[in-house]
Amino acid sequence: MTTVRKAVFPVAGLGTRFLPATKAVPKEVLPLVDRPLIQYAIDEAREAGITDFIFVTAKGKSALEDYFDSAPELVRALEEKNKPDLLELIKPAEMPSGAISYLRQQEALGLGHAVWCARHLVGDEPFAVILPDDVIQGEVGCLKQMVEAHDEMGGCIVAAMEVGPESISSYGVIDPASDDGRLVEMRGMVEKPKAADAPSNLAVIGRYILSPRVMKNLSVIKPGANGEIQLTDAIAQEIKIGRPVHGLRFRGERFDCGSKLGYLQATVAFALNRAEFRADMAAFLKKTAAKL
Repeated sequence: MTTVRKAVFPVAGLGTRFLPATKAVPKEVLPLVDRPLIQYAIDEAREAGITDFIFVTAKGKSALEDYFDSAPELVRALEEKNKPDLLELIKPAEMPSGAISYLRQQEALGLGHAVWCARHLVGDEPFAVILPDDVIQGEVGCLKQMVEAHDEMGGCIVAAMEVGPESISSYGVIDPASDDGRLVEMRGMVEKPKAADAPSNLAVIGRYILSPRVMKNLSVIKPGANGEIQLTDAIAQEIKIGRPVHGLRFRGERFDCGSKLGYLQATVAFALNRAEFRADMAAFLKKTAAKL
């Protein structure tokens, strides 16, 4: 079975829910404690064995490219000031030449269209899709868990989590054929259903491992929900043809950093997970909660 070594990062969105900050700064470089959101996604991909990183961007996203560019002046200044600890902190942003590719999504036609824009760089091999808005905290990265499931099952793998009826209409929802508690064999998927029409409470969140055939499906499907090219529709086409598609109940906690509340929750959770902040942060939260 072909190793998953390429990942597509759709980062062309305007980030309107974080205006006015995102008027000048791409949402993906907003910091979560002391690292930008995109760094968490890159680190998760590296852990899973990804070596080729494909960014689907748009106008105004140059800060993303700058973040992963070399910074010789900064390195020289830190060396001159004998700051080896700070030099270590910037190493995760260093990428080998040619490891990152950037391309533009010329029109905002949906997630499926953004992924389709990377078809020539993906080629004829399985690939991952990572949405940096979804930050997942866990001992083992979500994508690594998915790669292991893909090695076992082949086909397409999507990350799945249970959500409440009040938010089910915001997601693609799995129609399960069988469920062993970890892997869910999928009979179909429904994009953004009403709670009463949802086939389950298992939502697809922003991690995918996809067959290259999904790119061919994206080339021919018609716009779906909200008039956009839906990635879930292209994946559902694989199920109709009889090819395996599974949802993986990943181990970890997911934060929706595309929303302000989710971003704030993630900031607190990740700060509490850091030994140098844990005690002071917990004391602050306790003191603040007592005032409510």
